[in-house]
Amino acid sequence: MTRYVISPDVALRLAHDEAVIPDEHQLLAPTLLRSQLLSLLYQAVRQGEMTKKDADRQLNYVRALRIRLLGDRVLQNVAWKIADQLRWPDTFDAGYVALTQLQADAFITLDAELAHAVKGLVMIAPFEALS
Repeated sequence: MTRYVISPDVALRLAHDEAVIPDEHQLLAPTLLRSQLLSLLYQAVRQGEMTKKDADRQLNYVRALRIRLLGDRVLQNVAWKIADQLRWPDTFDAGYVALTQLQADAFITLDAELAHAVKGLVMIAPFEALS
């Protein structure tokens, strides 16, 4: 079984595509994913990029995915160290990187800049690895 940490943009793309994740893949994310997704969808509706109905559908899709959500003390400590090491202004992205270091085989993000910034810390997999 391959374990992938997915970022919020990947979760939204999966929802948009209504992708089916093969059983041999396990998805992981920090517990923060829930709040980030809700916020991103809310912003998209407020900006007229999608309807509330579409946002609800995408949110329900992600809620139904088998994603193991984690956010324990060890993860938080590692995220802090990563954010400090990379001199990031917050620990949000660092939580995904920390989880990848601690429990996953690779990190999947659609953010090329983020992927480049962490490529020396974790293995980066392409979105297509989920199909």
